[in-house]
Amino acid sequence: MTAPAPARQRQPDAVPSPPGRPVESSGHVLAELLREALRASGGPGPDVEVHELGFRDELTVEVEEGPAEGGRPVPVFLYGHHAVIGPVPGTTPDRPGCARCLARRWQSVRPATLRDALELGGGTRPVGASPYLTRFAADLLAAVIRAETGHARPGAEPGGVQSGAEPSSVRPDSESGGGTAGPAVHHVDLVTFRVRRWPLAPDPECPRCGRRVPDSREQATPALGPAPKRSPDSFRLRPVEAYPLDLDAFVNPVCGALSASAIHDLSSTSTAAVIGAFTLRSGQYLRETLYGGHADSYAASARVAVLEGLERAAGLRARGKAASVVASLDDLGDAALDPRTCGVYADDFYQRNPYLVRFTPDTEVSWVWGYSLRDERPILVPEVLAYYHTPPVESRFVQETSNGCASGGSLAEAVYFGLMEVVERDAFLLAWYGRAALPEIDPTTSTRPGTRQMVDRLAMYGYQARFFDTRISFTIPIVTGVAVRRDGGLGTLCFGGGASLDPEAALAAALCEIATDAVKVRLRAGADEARLRPMLDDYDLVRGLHDHPLLYGLPPMARHAAFLLDPRPDGPAPLRERFATVSPPAADLLDDLRRCVDEIGAAGFDVIVVDQTMPEERDLGLHTVKVIVPGLVPIDFGWQRQRAPLLPRTRTALRAAGLRDRDLRPEELNNAPHPFP
Repeated sequence: MTAPAPARQRQPDAVPSPPGRPVESSGHVLAELLREALRASGGPGPDVEVHELGFRDELTVEVEEGPAEGGRPVPVFLYGHHAVIGPVPGTTPDRPGCARCLARRWQSVRPATLRDALELGGGTRPVGASPYLTRFAADLLAAVIRAETGHARPGAEPGGVQSGAEPSSVRPDSESGGGTAGPAVHHVDLVTFRVRRWPLAPDPECPRCGRRVPDSREQATPALGPAPKRSPDSFRLRPVEAYPLDLDAFVNPVCGALSASAIHDLSSTSTAAVIGAFTLRSGQYLRETLYGGHADSYAASARVAVLEGLERAAGLRARGKAASVVASLDDLGDAALDPRTCGVYADDFYQRNPYLVRFTPDTEVSWVWGYSLRDERPILVPEVLAYYHTPPVESRFVQETSNGCASGGSLAEAVYFGLMEVVERDAFLLAWYGRAALPEIDPTTSTRPGTRQMVDRLAMYGYQARFFDTRISFTIPIVTGVAVRRDGGLGTLCFGGGASLDPEAALAAALCEIATDAVKVRLRAGADEARLRPMLDDYDLVRGLHDHPLLYGLPPMARHAAFLLDPRPDGPAPLRERFATVSPPAADLLDDLRRCVDEIGAAGFDVIVVDQTMPEERDLGLHTVKVIVPGLVPIDFGWQRQRAPLLPRTRTALRAAGLRDRDLRPEELNNAPHPFP
């Protein structure tokens, strides 16, 4: 027998170049193919300019000199088997958004490995000629370009993408043409030839069309006008559905302003949760930030998630304005906030963690303008306190958190919710470190059917929902919620909190947190048990935000909450009875805010507001702020990174409130990590 002849192999359209021979630029190849396809389609066509993505750090590229916007070529971006067309210059003159915005947005939603290669100097290189740059692909791209620019092929219907492509990817539950959407771009998969249209939200930090403004004393004064409510117990001036939010502009795999995707969290059995994440660089570190929505439907949760993601993005780094003051506290005097009143770490922490520097009054730091609501004057605030991911890491003397960051449909609404979070965290930490036995609330006495139903749903999953009146220094209703697993298994405890001038709203906020997280803590504590167990004997291993709540998913940690959860003879009280002396909310949210500021001011504390609003939020009618109350106890994550035990208020507040007969000694403080998420 003779051996069969070897099968003839199909030759690829393009093969890698031999070693040592340079690979012809894919961008150059595509540009030639595109120009030929546009000429062949008949009639004058637009000029094109092909850019290759994935070869340079697009976030540091300066603007190239060139013709006016309307005279620029149509940009086409190429990466692997993906081509992106647009934005077409001059098609949306009333809305910003350019090719540089697209390149920046594209890189921001890439995987961490590619971002590290591009942004840390590792670089990338082609391994051979692209097999995707065929004449058919060029014909398809040319058809899309002609449709978008109005240079339609003779005999074709104008104004639409040819080749049977989808005209839009906007989902039914989002509104196309929302306030943040800029020009459209088209993504073409050069393998499947699928065409999708995505809205591009302009990048506020784009060097060509960014809308950042210099920070200034004059702009620090907030425009706090009347804010009439829909009803006295409604603290959101508009429902979430009222914002002109185009979800596709913020979550899409090409140029999402937040992230490439957001997922339906099917593990959540209490809410229809939607979760996403985005990354932001600070030096060598690429920080992942989660955002989410927890409503009764995935459509509603998606909208809430995007709004929360915008709030997180605004609080991490100054994107709407640029800091303009660099000076020392000694130079600024009373015009600036002394950050030591907000708490600093112990001296030995700075010795063990040299990447953070100890604050001194003669050290020059960056400042942003805020406004004192108590004193009614602009005041300078250290940038690292106003934005909790301010680069570089080496310039930080504390690692601030999102505590006090909030968004709203008016400035008063944003400030109110930011202030509620600050007083809620302060009160819980005072109770936690002081082991205060708080009065219990009976949730079955709530007048809200949704609250009672959610308590019953938690019971169905094996959790008892318990609630505690956490007021220490102020009359503002503050409620701590704890989901207690009845059989004592993994996911033992889950904590949450809420504060509002309406006690029902405060309890509902605490319930929403524990209802969302309780079952997830059970699952995550089980999956991560091997890493969590050593923390029981070494709290120094508690290093990040998620370690705190997950640690209390382990049964042995329940003993540290016994001061709060052990049965008491008096039992839980009805909600109305517990807060019977609280004055009802006003009809205008600004009046509610003034009431809170006056009470906090009377106790000797200032309320400082820093406006963090990004341009894309302003387009939606949103405001985001950071509320700082110097002297209240801040929340920190990481056992070594705790300011609370060092602040005088942690030891004196319970005595001042009449809950102790003397100040606490340092050794009497609860020596276990707090359980708050």
